[in-house]
Amino acid sequence: MLMIQLEVWGDYALFARGELKVERVSYDVPTPSAARGIVESVYFHPGLRWKIRRIYVMNPIRFTNIRRNEVKGKLSASDALSAMQGSGKDLYLVSSQQIVQRAAMVLRDVHYVIEAEFEMTDRAAPGDNPGKFQDIVTRRMARGQAYSTPYFGCREFPAHFRPWRGGPVPTIDENRDLGFMLYDFDYSDPQNITPMYFHARLENGVLNTADCEVFR
Repeated sequence: MLMIQLEVWGDYALFARGELKVERVSYDVPTPSAARGIVESVYFHPGLRWKIRRIYVMNPIRFTNIRRNEVKGKLSASDALSAMQGSGKDLYLVSSQQIVQRAAMVLRDVHYVIEAEFEMTDRAAPGDNPGKFQDIVTRRMARGQAYSTPYFGCREFPAHFRPWRGGPVPTIDENRDLGFMLYDFDYSDPQNITPMYFHARLENGVLNTADCEVFR
């Protein structure tokens, strides 16, 4: 496995807790799945799989309250199927009729270093190899290239990024038991995608996810 360190920062972040359905409340730090999404926005390839090892928290953990516009409805799969069968059902939402304002507790002035490694998958082409992927992702980080704009939990909170310059990461001097946090989703059964959790602990400003115990 080969490793990268990606420095990311931004004004706001919202890593929403799944147990709160209406009002959004962020976890104290990025979830491993959110961090993986940021890395994948820089470089995704079916021939490799990203795994987050550590998340270094560089700025103090601060929250603020904002109000966000959301829509209260969504299009269902059954409506889409009915439309495909010729029911004449409209497949759109009128945002002016569906929009609502909801409160959210978000993080502000966030700054992290994401340490990630990748392994090859069986979808790699014969000419693919770890060195090739390492060169590509390193070059993309240095140039600021991304397939899609990376973001901190919600698309309205974009993330700036660059490769970490090397050396020790200056983290906050804080230990915190973060309780059970979303780790990722198990996609092994497409008909039954299930969340996975782990007991998260911040130790000297570092969230270590390399060898954590995952619960389903």
